[in-house]
Amino acid sequence: MTRGPVLIDLDETQAAQPDTAPVVPDLSEPPQGAAMQQVAALASSRPSRLARWFWSLTLALIGFVVSLAAWDYVNALLARSPIMGGLVTGLLVLLVGVLGIICLRELAAFGRLRKLDRIQHNAKEAHTSGKLADARKVIAQLEQLYGSRDDTAWGRAELKAQQADILDADGLLGLAETTLLVPLDARAQREVEAAARQVATVTAIVPLALADLFTALTANLRMIRRIAQIYGGRAGTLGSWRLTRTVLTHLVATGAVAVGDDLISSVAGGGILSKVSRRFGEGVVNGALTARVGVAAIEVCRPLPFKATKKPSVSGLVSRALSGLFGRSA
Repeated sequence: MTRGPVLIDLDETQAAQPDTAPVVPDLSEPPQGAAMQQVAALASSRPSRLARWFWSLTLALIGFVVSLAAWDYVNALLARSPIMGGLVTGLLVLLVGVLGIICLRELAAFGRLRKLDRIQHNAKEAHTSGKLADARKVIAQLEQLYGSRDDTAWGRAELKAQQADILDADGLLGLAETTLLVPLDARAQREVEAAARQVATVTAIVPLALADLFTALTANLRMIRRIAQIYGGRAGTLGSWRLTRTVLTHLVATGAVAVGDDLISSVAGGGILSKVSRRFGEGVVNGALTARVGVAAIEVCRPLPFKATKKPSVSGLVSRALSGLFGRSA
């Protein structure tokens, strides 16, 4: 048996080309916007009736004990030193007065929010009925709401000059929307862009989940409060929290806080950034979810629905907010 090289015939195989090579699957999990998801869950959660009774009774008991202790302390101090006792009594009276003023301001804030709700309800009825009298009633309420504001002076003058020429309800409400609310819409959108920029920046830079949650919560509370103030419903502390719960509960119920591929790809470079850096991807998604909350807050606080003008889009707001941070949108 002779020894020598052995030749083996191989079937010709075509070399893989870049245009025919199989796509490498992307197994990385897309960013979910964890901070905004937690904020939405926190703000939209409603305690049980038993928990509300527990905390109400606890606060009432603490208030009673503190009041009784303060009363005994002041009486003892008056008996020992009338001058010091009088000074402490005066300070307590001032404290009670300040608390009373705070309570009155909170009640006034709730009254302003209820006024916006009434105007919104009347505007919807006017659009549904098509009656000119109902539309003029809404116009009168708007003029009363914005009558003392300098930033609406031009819009009120234009509305007063042109409303006599319009004889249908939709046209009259559309005129009020374009003259009075368009400048306010621009200010509200700038607030949304600022909040989205802040949340996205902190999420992308600070690698702490607690910092992301705190920034998202405070930024959204401040944004909603300022939007309400722009449209004439300046809310207090309790009113801002209640308004925030209303907005986020609506978003959770409609599934608007869920993250999808359309949300990531619709913002400035979101799809690329989520692959390059997960932190940047989380920042983009949290900023986009903040913009969604802002658009919902505009709809809740705006006295008239979007009819004559177009509702702002989330992708447009986020693109303008993040264009200087994560690259410009196409």
